[in-house]
Amino acid sequence: MEVFSKLEGEIRELVSQDTTAPPLQQGNDNELAASNIGSLLQRVSGTSIQEIENLIAELQILRGKLQNEAARVQREIVGYALLIQDAKKSISTISESLSFRRNDHGTPKI
Repeated sequence: MEVFSKLEGEIRELVSQDTTAPPLQQGNDNELAASNIGSLLQRVSGTSIQEIENLIAELQILRGKLQNEAARVQREIVGYALLIQDAKKSISTISESLSFRRNDHGTPKI
């Protein structure tokens, strides 16, 4: 943005120079002013395009990082889901074992 401020200042300077000039100017002075403004506008548009291209590149990098992070989180969620299933199976096995032992101790032996 600093580049834009600098270029804006240069444009204002050129415009103010042009408006303070005497009304009757030679053709060469007008061509020189037009050429200066033209080259200045090319620099401004070139800078803008380059900044936009840089932003696009940065956004593409961030998109890749977000996609990688999303895939990692998804893998972790699947891992936790498997752990939960294993824990449920273990709890069920332990519960069945305890209930079997209770029944064993509660029935009289012959």
